[in-house]
Amino acid sequence: MTAISARPSAARLTAATERRRTRTPRQRIGRIVLYALLALIAVIYLLPFYVDIINSFKTDEDASLHPLALPATWSGAAFATLFGASDFPVWVKNSFIVAFFVTLGRIFFDSLAGYALARLRFRGRGVIFAALIAVMAVPNVVLLIPKFLVINELGIYDSYAGMILPLLVDAAGVFIMKNYFESIPVSVEEQARIDGAGTFRVFWSIVLPMARPAVVTITILSFQGSWNELSQFIVSSSSPQLTTLTKGVASLASGALSAGNQYPVKLAAAFVMTIPVALAFFIFQKRLLNTSEGAVKE
Repeated sequence: MTAISARPSAARLTAATERRRTRTPRQRIGRIVLYALLALIAVIYLLPFYVDIINSFKTDEDASLHPLALPATWSGAAFATLFGASDFPVWVKNSFIVAFFVTLGRIFFDSLAGYALARLRFRGRGVIFAALIAVMAVPNVVLLIPKFLVINELGIYDSYAGMILPLLVDAAGVFIMKNYFESIPVSVEEQARIDGAGTFRVFWSIVLPMARPAVVTITILSFQGSWNELSQFIVSSSSPQLTTLTKGVASLASGALSAGNQYPVKLAAAFVMTIPVALAFFIFQKRLLNTSEGAVKE
């Protein structure tokens, strides 16, 4: 078996080598230009992160005078100010609480709604799906005032419930789950139904485990979206005890700590804020919509 599986790999390697040898000078120049362009785009994209990281370890004066240079003296004063002279730990706690419950809610409700639209046949199914697509096209800023009015009318303004409940279902997440469920053969559910399993049992025990790549994708997108959410928290809370990282960092950017530009403190807050999302993405990036996982042949 090992020898058989090794032959195609060797053949592919030989074919790739032959293609490289048969490239014309024009093709090689075009490939070099393409890679140079991609490298330039990568540098432009990564430059803000570079500026963020190096300036968070500078003094206020050094960051103002030499924003692109490495620190003359590496200093952690910005992080000490951030964690010791501000409510940054409270912001981190609130962001984790909201992101945790929003992520769990979206995994469950987006999966349920996606499965219903993909498998169940009921009147108005097409209208609901069309409305789902329409919701995805509506800018969030248009819904800010209606959200505030609904939250205030329900009596959940300035509470975790008002911050979390409106985010528990996401139209894009339902769309992703629906499409993935439709790619799973119906035949895998038939045996479970023959054995007497109900619709929810089939969904929970059979179909949802097979949709693991889509679930991982929803998990990452939900965590990232709720962690970076700002507009929802502006209209749903005003108490300092419920301030999230996005609201807190925005207040820092508008000069909340005063006393100079405070560039290192602001950039240190932005740097710390990006760490959880970056870690989650790099850990699970190989599982994002890996359609080869859980595939079933009919």
